[in-house]
Amino acid sequence: QVQLVESGGGLVQAGGSLRLSCADSGHTFSQNTMGWFRQAPGKARDYVAAITRSGTYTDYADSVKGRFTVSRDNAKSRAYLQMDSLEPEDTAVYYCAAHTSGSYSYTPRFDYEYSQWGQGTQVTVSS
Repeated sequence: QVQLVESGGGLVQAGGSLRLSCADSGHTFSQNTMGWFRQAPGKARDYVAAITRSGTYTDYADSVKGRFTVSRDNAKSRAYLQMDSLEPEDTAVYYCAAHTSGSYSYTPRFDYEYSQWGQGTQVTVSS
């Protein structure tokens, strides 16, 4: 059973940085591709980034490419999202999610491809 808990959100000024963490209390973390999504008030949940189970492959939404970095530590059963050069448009609740099947190189971009979700952590970027 995958149980995901995000942390690291908060309030930051534009241009600042935050590092989100996603902890998996289950025992299959290293077998899962991990994704990050975000949802701003009144908007749909959007894809942000994904990393394959070995960490070899990563993928980013165009809106965050070059500013965000996804990583993982399988020994600690944690995934991370380093967010730099934050903009007010990045304000949202950020979720991590687990994709529990698929190839070693596939990075899903649709939320329905992820079967397990965390509760989310709020990120607010002030201008």
